[in-house]
Amino acid sequence: MKSLVAACFALIALTGCAQGSSLDDLADGECSKQQGQLVQDHISGQIDALSRQDWESAYSYAAPGFQENVGLEQFSLIIAAQYQMLIDNQGVAYGACSIASEIFTQSVNVRSESRLFELTYSLSYDGKKLGIESASTTISQPSVDI
Repeated sequence: MKSLVAACFALIALTGCAQGSSLDDLADGECSKQQGQLVQDHISGQIDALSRQDWESAYSYAAPGFQENVGLEQFSLIIAAQYQMLIDNQGVAYGACSIASEIFTQSVNVRSESRLFELTYSLSYDGKKLGIESASTTISQPSVDI
């Protein structure tokens, strides 16, 4: 039993190392499957916090450089005014993820109030963790639920 527990801890430790190393290799091009999953998990964490209107938690997903320029109160005002679809989202789907000049770009489709919003997220990696630099709406179109 002890060796099984030790093996599980070793596997967890190796998995953690693998996640860090996948983000350390920021070659331009498509994200690896593992990089894409980490980016999606990070964005999902922020969107989940926004849907709960947990501003502090949502803000914690922002990149340090973003936080240096935009305070928590200003962040919550921007989200409430320009990104209501994230607060009221009824589903999120992820598209392509790519890397250019050490910046991750992730396409995200958000369904909110019978509309589909396409956003493009930009994320940086500071050697320790991912951080959301920006999110911009690229297309907003009506959708019909069948």
